[in-house]
Formats: sequence, C-alpha cells, structure tokens
Amino acid sequence: MLRYALLGLLSERPASGYDLAKAFEGDLGRYAWQAGHNRIYPELARLAEEGLIEPAGEGARNRRAYAVTEAGRAALRAWLLAPETGAAVRNEPVLRLFLLSALDPDDARTVLEEIAERGDEEVERLAGVLAEDPPLSPDGRLPFGWLAAGYGLRQYEAASAWARWALGELDKTTRHPAP
Repeated sequence: MLRYALLGLLSERPASGYDLAKAFEGDLGRYAWQAGHNRIYPELARLAEEGLIEPAGEGARNRRAYAVTEAGRAALRAWLLAPETGAAVRNEPVLRLFLLSALDPDDARTVLEEIAERGDEEVERLAGVLAEDPPLSPDGRLPFGWLAAGYGLRQYEAASAWARWALGELDKTTRHPAP
C-alpha cells in the first residue's frame, strides 16, 4: 500500500523523499498510513525502476524530487478503482475492543469514556477544518485529504456514539450481574 500512498502524494505535486516522509509525519501518518524514511526511499527506488515515477529535478538542499509518470497515474487509478480485496486486517484498536471484556467493569468503563472523549475532541477539530468551503486547486480538484477528513469526522462521530452505547450496555451488566 505504501507504493500507492507515494504515487498519490506525487500525483499532487513532485516531492523529495524527505518531503514525502514529512507528509507521513502529519495527518496521513496519524490517520491512514505510517511510513518512515527507511521504507520510503527503497519504495521510491522500486517505483522509479518500474517507470511509475521519474526524477523531477532537485529541491531544497539538493534533494532529488520525483514526479509521477503517466504509467504511475494509471497504476494509481487502477488501484483506486479496484474493489477491496479483503486483505488481512491488523487493526489494533478493534482488537482491543474485542478483548475489552477481559477487563474489570471499572477499567472497561475508563477505556470507553476515553474513546468517547477522544472521539468528541476529534469531531470538534475536524468539524472546524470542514466548516469552510474547500479551496479548490486550479484544475478544480478538492484539496488532498479533504474527503478523508470528512470520512474521519463521521468515523469519530460513530466511535463516540458507539462508546456511549457500550457504556450503557456495561451499565446493564453491572446493575444485573449474571447469576
């Protein structure tokens, strides 16, 4: 998936490996996909070898910048339009939720309250980001990450509502413990 993240970033504008690593240190890495220098540079080399990106001059401090090629745009497009393949899932937050019943009710309550609170904080932050109309690019496209921010807003709204529902379910079991 890193290759497609890199192709997507480079489809927006040419960038150096350093610039790309900085993108992964921001919202992209926080919400979608993490990658550090040690993974980015080898993947850039593979993408260049496959003809999906090409050198695009030098940036600040003599850093080599890359641009996506037409073949790279086609590969990115094919991946984005392909149905999800049901790849192996490794989602630590969901794993924690599966195992939440292993905690005593007070600890489970603490976890659920934190999920609700964090969800509310993220909803407020993302609602602020999305409060104004997006600044469109010169070719009329939405800014990078705009639609993902909308997805994130709704995901955090759902997570917060779920945590409050789960607290209610937990309350039912502590009021009426099993015999």
